[in-house]
Amino acid sequence: MASLFTGKVLVVNNSARDELDTERELGRSLENKVLLLYFGSGECPRCREFSPLLRDFFVRLTDEFYVERASQLVLVYVSRDETEEKQSKFLKTMPKRWLSLPFKDEFKRELELRFAVADVPAVVVLKPNGEVIAGNAVEEIRRMGPACFRNWQEAAELVDRNFRLAEDFDEVASRSITDPIRRLKYKLSKEEEEEEEGEELA
Repeated sequence: MASLFTGKVLVVNNSARDELDTERELGRSLENKVLLLYFGSGECPRCREFSPLLRDFFVRLTDEFYVERASQLVLVYVSRDETEEKQSKFLKTMPKRWLSLPFKDEFKRELELRFAVADVPAVVVLKPNGEVIAGNAVEEIRRMGPACFRNWQEAAELVDRNFRLAEDFDEVASRSITDPIRRLKYKLSKEEEEEEEGEELA
Protein backbone atom coordinates (compact mmCIF):
# COMPACT_ATOMS: atom_id res chain seq x y z
CA MET A 1 0.00 0.00 0.00
CA ALA A 2 2.96 2.30 0.56
CA SER A 3 3.43 2.16 -3.24
CA LEU A 4 0.30 4.32 -3.64
CA PHE A 5 2.09 7.08 -1.74
CA THR A 6 5.61 6.59 -3.13
CA GLY A 7 7.31 9.97 -3.34
CA LYS A 8 4.49 11.59 -1.35
CA VAL A 9 4.40 13.03 2.15
CA LEU A 10 1.80 12.02 4.73
CA VAL A 11 1.30 14.11 7.85
CA VAL A 12 0.54 12.52 11.22
CA ASN A 13 -2.37 14.26 12.92
CA ASN A 14 -0.69 15.55 16.06
CA SER A 15 0.62 18.79 17.43
CA ALA A 16 4.21 18.08 16.31
CA ARG A 17 2.99 17.78 12.68
CA ASP A 18 5.32 14.85 12.06
CA GLU A 19 5.69 13.89 8.42
CA LEU A 20 6.04 10.36 7.08
CA ASP A 21 8.09 10.95 3.98
CA THR A 22 10.54 8.10 3.70
CA GLU A 23 9.55 4.81 2.08
CA ARG A 24 10.59 3.00 5.26
CA GLU A 25 8.35 5.12 7.50
CA LEU A 26 5.43 4.91 5.08
CA GLY A 27 5.93 1.17 4.69
CA ARG A 28 5.89 0.65 8.46
CA SER A 29 2.70 2.69 8.82
CA LEU A 30 0.79 1.13 5.93
CA GLU A 31 2.14 -2.42 5.66
CA ASN A 32 -0.30 -5.30 6.29
CA LYS A 33 -3.18 -2.94 7.08
CA VAL A 34 -6.56 -2.08 5.67
CA LEU A 35 -6.34 1.50 4.37
CA LEU A 36 -9.26 3.91 4.53
CA LEU A 37 -9.12 6.98 2.32
CA TYR A 38 -11.55 9.50 3.81
CA PHE A 39 -12.59 12.15 1.31
CA GLY A 40 -14.31 14.88 3.28
CA SER A 41 -14.52 18.46 4.44
CA GLY A 42 -15.06 20.10 7.80
CA GLU A 43 -17.58 22.51 6.26
CA CYS A 44 -19.76 20.02 4.34
CA PRO A 45 -23.04 19.36 6.27
CA ARG A 46 -23.09 15.64 5.36
CA CYS A 47 -19.44 15.32 6.44
CA ARG A 48 -20.18 17.10 9.73
CA GLU A 49 -22.84 14.47 10.39
CA PHE A 50 -20.64 11.52 9.34
CA SER A 51 -17.19 12.51 10.67
CA PRO A 52 -18.02 11.91 14.38
CA LEU A 53 -19.27 8.41 13.44
CA LEU A 54 -16.02 7.72 11.58
CA ARG A 55 -13.98 9.09 14.48
CA ASP A 56 -15.80 6.78 16.91
CA PHE A 57 -15.45 3.87 14.47
CA PHE A 58 -11.68 4.40 14.19
CA VAL A 59 -11.14 4.93 17.94
CA ARG A 60 -13.08 1.79 18.87
CA LEU A 61 -10.85 -0.26 16.57
CA THR A 62 -7.49 1.32 17.42
CA ASP A 63 -7.62 2.75 20.96
CA GLU A 64 -6.42 0.31 23.59
CA PHE A 65 -9.10 1.54 25.99
CA TYR A 66 -11.55 -0.42 23.81
CA VAL A 67 -9.35 -3.13 22.29
CA GLU A 68 -6.43 -5.14 23.62
CA ARG A 69 -4.44 -4.52 20.45
CA ALA A 70 -4.93 -1.86 17.80
CA SER A 71 -6.60 -3.22 14.67
CA GLN A 72 -4.66 -3.36 11.41
CA LEU A 73 -6.27 -0.19 10.18
CA VAL A 74 -4.89 3.11 8.92
CA LEU A 75 -6.82 6.17 7.73
CA VAL A 76 -5.66 8.91 5.38
CA TYR A 77 -7.77 12.08 5.26
CA VAL A 78 -8.04 13.47 1.73
CA SER A 79 -9.25 17.01 2.29
CA ARG A 80 -11.76 18.98 0.29
CA ASP A 81 -11.48 21.87 2.74
CA GLU A 82 -11.36 25.36 1.23
CA THR A 83 -8.33 26.54 3.23
CA GLU A 84 -5.43 25.02 5.15
CA GLU A 85 -6.80 26.62 8.33
CA LYS A 86 -10.15 24.85 7.87
CA GLN A 87 -8.37 21.55 7.28
CA SER A 88 -6.28 22.02 10.46
CA LYS A 89 -9.33 23.02 12.48
CA PHE A 90 -11.18 19.88 11.35
CA LEU A 91 -8.22 17.57 12.02
CA LYS A 92 -7.87 18.91 15.57
CA THR A 93 -11.21 17.24 16.35
CA MET A 94 -10.11 13.88 14.91
CA PRO A 95 -7.89 11.03 16.25
CA LYS A 96 -4.15 11.67 16.50
CA ARG A 97 -3.35 8.51 14.54
CA TRP A 98 -5.08 9.77 11.40
CA LEU A 99 -2.79 10.65 8.51
CA SER A 100 -3.41 13.30 5.88
CA LEU A 101 -1.93 14.68 2.71
CA PRO A 102 -0.52 18.23 2.96
CA PHE A 103 -3.18 20.78 2.04
CA LYS A 104 -1.52 21.93 -1.20
CA ASP A 105 -0.70 18.43 -2.46
CA GLU A 106 -2.34 17.97 -5.88
CA PHE A 107 -2.22 14.19 -5.37
CA LYS A 108 -5.59 14.60 -3.64
CA ARG A 109 -7.22 15.25 -7.03
CA GLU A 110 -5.44 12.24 -8.54
CA LEU A 111 -6.87 10.03 -5.78
CA GLU A 112 -10.38 11.42 -6.41
CA LEU A 113 -10.11 10.53 -10.09
CA ARG A 114 -8.50 7.13 -9.49
CA PHE A 115 -11.26 6.04 -7.10
CA ALA A 116 -14.10 7.88 -8.90
CA VAL A 117 -15.02 10.03 -5.90
CA ALA A 118 -17.70 12.53 -6.91
CA ASP A 119 -19.36 13.50 -3.63
CA VAL A 120 -18.24 13.67 -0.02
CA PRO A 121 -18.22 12.09 2.44
CA ALA A 122 -16.64 9.04 0.81
CA VAL A 123 -14.57 6.27 2.42
CA VAL A 124 -12.61 4.09 0.00
CA VAL A 125 -11.43 0.84 1.62
CA LEU A 126 -8.27 -0.71 0.21
CA LYS A 127 -6.33 -3.94 0.72
CA PRO A 128 -2.63 -3.61 1.59
CA ASN A 129 -1.83 -4.31 -2.09
CA GLY A 130 -4.02 -1.39 -3.22
CA GLU A 131 -7.02 -3.40 -4.47
CA VAL A 132 -10.41 -1.88 -3.65
CA ILE A 133 -12.51 -3.68 -1.02
CA ALA A 134 -15.26 -1.03 -0.98
CA GLY A 135 -15.67 1.95 -3.31
CA ASN A 136 -17.55 3.89 -0.66
CA ALA A 137 -18.10 2.40 2.80
CA VAL A 138 -19.98 5.34 4.33
CA GLU A 139 -23.31 3.49 4.54
CA GLU A 140 -21.64 0.27 5.71
CA ILE A 141 -19.92 2.14 8.57
CA ARG A 142 -23.20 3.87 9.48
CA ARG A 143 -25.10 0.58 9.49
CA MET A 144 -22.61 -1.87 11.01
CA GLY A 145 -20.10 0.26 12.91
CA PRO A 146 -16.81 -1.44 13.88
CA ALA A 147 -18.27 -4.87 13.02
CA CYS A 148 -17.61 -4.25 9.31
CA PHE A 149 -13.85 -4.24 9.91
CA ARG A 150 -13.87 -8.04 10.29
CA ASN A 151 -15.29 -8.38 6.76
CA TRP A 152 -12.59 -6.08 5.39
CA GLN A 153 -9.90 -7.95 7.32
CA GLU A 154 -11.02 -11.23 5.74
CA ALA A 155 -11.25 -9.67 2.27
CA ALA A 156 -7.74 -8.23 2.66
CA GLU A 157 -6.39 -11.58 3.88
CA LEU A 158 -4.34 -9.81 6.53
CA VAL A 159 -1.66 -11.69 8.39
CA ASP A 160 -2.72 -11.42 12.02
CA ARG A 161 -0.03 -9.98 14.27
CA ASN A 162 0.86 -12.10 17.30
CA PHE A 163 3.01 -9.37 18.74
CA ARG A 164 2.60 -5.68 19.34
CA LEU A 165 4.42 -3.26 17.08
CA ALA A 166 6.31 -0.35 18.58
CA GLU A 167 3.69 2.03 17.16
CA ASP A 168 1.06 0.35 19.34
CA PHE A 169 2.75 2.07 22.25
CA ASP A 170 2.57 5.55 20.71
CA GLU A 171 1.21 8.19 23.06
CA VAL A 172 0.97 5.82 26.03
CA ALA A 173 2.61 8.53 28.11
CA SER A 174 -0.04 11.09 27.17
CA ARG A 175 -2.89 8.90 28.43
CA SER A 176 -4.83 9.88 31.49
CA ILE A 177 -3.19 8.90 34.78
CA THR A 178 -6.51 7.35 35.84
CA ASP A 179 -6.64 5.05 32.80
CA PRO A 180 -5.30 1.92 34.61
CA ILE A 181 -7.74 2.62 37.47
CA ARG A 182 -10.68 2.85 35.06
CA ARG A 183 -9.62 -0.42 33.43
CA LEU A 184 -9.28 -2.11 36.83
CA LYS A 185 -12.66 -0.76 37.96
CA TYR A 186 -14.28 -2.09 34.78
CA LYS A 187 -12.59 -5.46 35.27
CA LEU A 188 -13.65 -5.68 38.92
CA SER A 189 -17.27 -4.72 38.22
CA LYS A 190 -17.39 -7.35 35.47
CA GLU A 191 -16.00 -10.01 37.84
CA GLU A 192 -18.50 -9.01 40.55
CA GLU A 193 -21.37 -9.40 38.07
CA GLU A 194 -20.13 -12.85 37.13
CA GLU A 195 -19.89 -13.85 40.83
CA GLU A 196 -23.43 -12.62 41.47
CA GLU A 197 -24.71 -14.59 38.47
CA GLY A 198 -22.90 -17.68 39.80
CA GLU A 199 -24.53 -17.27 43.24
CA GLU A 200 -27.97 -16.91 41.67
CA LEU A 201 -27.48 -20.11 39.69
CA ALA A 202 -26.34 -21.97 42.84
